[in-house]
Amino acid sequence: MDSELEAFIPLIPRADLSDPVTARKNLAGLSASVPAPDLSGTEVEDRAVPGDPAVPVRIYRPRGARGAVVWMHGGGWVMGDVDTEHPWASRIAESSGEVVISVGYRLAPEHPYPAALDDAYAVLSWAVEHAAEWGVDPERVAVGGHSAGAGLAAAVALRARDRQGPPVRFQLLNQPGLDDRQGTWSARQFTDTPWMTRDKITAAWRHYLGGAPATPYAAPSRAEDLSGLPPAYIATAEFCPNRDEGIAYALRLLQAGVPVELHQWAGTFHGSQALLSADVSRRQNAELGAALRRGLAG
Repeated sequence: MDSELEAFIPLIPRADLSDPVTARKNLAGLSASVPAPDLSGTEVEDRAVPGDPAVPVRIYRPRGARGAVVWMHGGGWVMGDVDTEHPWASRIAESSGEVVISVGYRLAPEHPYPAALDDAYAVLSWAVEHAAEWGVDPERVAVGGHSAGAGLAAAVALRARDRQGPPVRFQLLNQPGLDDRQGTWSARQFTDTPWMTRDKITAAWRHYLGGAPATPYAAPSRAEDLSGLPPAYIATAEFCPNRDEGIAYALRLLQAGVPVELHQWAGTFHGSQALLSADVSRRQNAELGAALRRGLAG
C-alpha cells in the first residue's frame, strides 16, 4: 500500500449498501468535504436532457474546448448525483480542457437496470446532436466514468455500437465495475480492502440487477464480441476487487483489435484518488484529464 494512502485507512468510513438512503447521505457528506478546483475559466450549467423521464446533467465548458465526455459518477449504481460528482467532474474538465457532461442517472434499487443505462444513452444521443451548440465536434464525444459509472460508460459504448447509434470517439474507464459474476482472483480475495469490498460489490450488483439476469449491457464483461468498440483508457487500482476484471477487459479489447491504454496503479485502492494530498492521487487525477485530451485529439 502506498504509504501516504495507508495513513488515511483508519479514517475511511465503511459504507453499507444494505441501507441505500443512509449510504447516499454519507456519500454526500464526504463529497461536500472535497474542494473543487478553480473553475474561473469554465462555464458550469445545470440542464435537463429530454428522456423518459428527463435526465439531470451538469455541463462544464472550459474555454476553447473542442471535444466532450459524457461522464457517469460512481457509487455502485446506488449512490451519487451531479452534486456529489462535482469535485471530480470539474477536475476532469479543468485538467483535460474538454467539455464534461456529468449525468445524474436514476439509481437502484428504486430504478434497477436498465434505467441508468437508458439515461446515460439518452444523454450521449443528446450530446452528439447538440455538440455544435458548444463549439464541440460531434465526432469528438467520449464516454467515461468511475467504478459503476465506468461500467455504465462501457455499456453505453456497446449499445451505441450494436444500435449503430451516436458515434463514440473514446472510452475513459476508471476502476470499472464490469462483471457481476465476481469470479476473478481480485474479486474473490479482496474481502476487506479499504472502501470497496467483495460484499459491498455483491450488494451493488444485487440492487442494480433487481433480480433479473445480467446481460452484456448490464455487465459488459459478459459481451462475447468486443470488436468495433472505441479506443479505451482503463485504470485499475492494486487493492480493488474490480482490478482483474478491468485488466481482463483491457486484454480482450486488445485481442479484438481495439486500441487500449491500461494503467494499473500500484499501491492504490478503489477510490483512493479522492485523497488529494497523496502524490499518487494527484498523478491519477491528472492522468485522467490527459488521457481524455489525447483520446479526443486529432
